[in-house]
Amino acid sequence: MQRRAYERIPANINVRFYCCDTDYNGIIRDISENGMFIATSDMRFPFDSRLDIIIPLEEKLLKVPVKVIRITKSSTVFDGLGVELLDHHHDFMELVDSLKTGP
Repeated sequence: MQRRAYERIPANINVRFYCCDTDYNGIIRDISENGMFIATSDMRFPFDSRLDIIIPLEEKLLKVPVKVIRITKSSTVFDGLGVELLDHHHDFMELVDSLKTGP
């Protein structure tokens, strides 16, 4: 069995992103130093392979550039995105570290 390079950390963080002239809301369900899985509802195709995920932090909005590497589908609805970071921003790494250690 192949192990992942980065540990996935369970999360429940509301996010927003813009794709194909549409704003979407989603929830980060798991996160790592290299990417995240975002649950969303009724996403439409075609989709852009590169997006900016907006994560609201207490004091600011964190804009995270990502590349879509996986899409999930339930029945006839596309309902999730697996994304990989294009830039390892310091604030994102701090967010991941804080989720690892807990409150």
